[in-house]
Amino acid sequence: MGLKTKYQYTYFIYPYIIKENKYDKYLFKLLNHKNCKVKFFEKEKDMDLYTYFLPKIKEFMFQGFEFNKEKIREFEKFNKEMQSVILAKYPATIFEYDLGTNMQGKAGEEEGIFFHMQKMQIVCFNTGICFLAMKTNIEESNDFRDVLDFNYKFRDIYSELNDLKEYENIRLQTQAFGEVKKLTDLIKELTGNVEDAKELNIDTNRFLTFAYTCIEQDSWSDDKQFKDIEFEFFKYANIFPSSYKSNFDKRHMEILSKWKFIRTGFTKEGMGLLTSGIDMHNYTKLPHIYENQHLYTYILAQYQKIYLKKLENEAKNKNMSANAREKFIRFSKELWISEVTNDDVGTNIYKKTRKVCEIQKLYEEVKNKFDIAYKELNIEKQNKINKIILVILGMSLFLNIINFITLIKMM
Repeated sequence: MGLKTKYQYTYFIYPYIIKENKYDKYLFKLLNHKNCKVKFFEKEKDMDLYTYFLPKIKEFMFQGFEFNKEKIREFEKFNKEMQSVILAKYPATIFEYDLGTNMQGKAGEEEGIFFHMQKMQIVCFNTGICFLAMKTNIEESNDFRDVLDFNYKFRDIYSELNDLKEYENIRLQTQAFGEVKKLTDLIKELTGNVEDAKELNIDTNRFLTFAYTCIEQDSWSDDKQFKDIEFEFFKYANIFPSSYKSNFDKRHMEILSKWKFIRTGFTKEGMGLLTSGIDMHNYTKLPHIYENQHLYTYILAQYQKIYLKKLENEAKNKNMSANAREKFIRFSKELWISEVTNDDVGTNIYKKTRKVCEIQKLYEEVKNKFDIAYKELNIEKQNKINKIILVILGMSLFLNIINFITLIKMM
């Protein structure tokens, strides 16, 4: 008997790039979109999120907490153009996309996997780095194999090669969006072209996967050990299909196993939490924590990775290198060395995401490049100074000789 799910959802996250000099115009576009709305956070309603992040991160990522009801009313009095100018000054802005009623789609053939698109939000940073996050859940099935197959297929729905792929009997039918465009067109409409992302070597064909699944306790409990379902967990964390049978290298992933009945796997392509319904907390409070505090923690780490790539790319341009170095120094002081949260689980998620994505390694590489460039710049400056000194000394010597000759003639 296969694993049965009690509750599950998966966020598919699509990173993309907007040119910095067009960022306010992009915000203006979203503000004018009939389905997009700025997400303002409230301390009382979002208390868990407010208390989870430390002050510097709240200030950086959640400007919405600064807007009380009166400030929101004042903000809404401005026209959309002025609103975009105001929002562009904040490090980050989050938009909610109104999907209307939950929209059903189907993955598979006649007896396929039905799913709902529950939620969509856009996280924008004023560096031009943005993330489109889409929440889905499977309907009419509690078979864990369907979760594996759905995650495996859906993450490639935006791939240029999607029409050419055949994954056994797994096929994804066109999403029935009703009054809005089909999903792939909607993504393109919201995110624009992919050229800037490709320039930073960002995979524009595949979504990052952020998944939560609680399985029934009859498969994982005090009597049913985790080792009996461990291979299913590895498939889940690595986003493999249910049919996957081969072994794989565990060294390319990180695992968080702080509690007996919760396992979280980290890879470069996603993060997946698997838990058991033996504890009510695991299917009541944990899903909310995971898709709020932990989701934003994950996005923050991904943002750091992409921003470092962006700075590395700017450093190659001589006209931009000096400014890029200043940005790097500011990034190091304000974000890189700052703690994100005092929450132990959140700290572990942040560290493991950065480790598996090799973000620390990337940081050191970028730092070394800036250090070398800075030294070369100083050497170049010193050489220019030395040349100027030589010219001055030469001129001084020449004038002294002229004065000496003139003096001799006068004698």
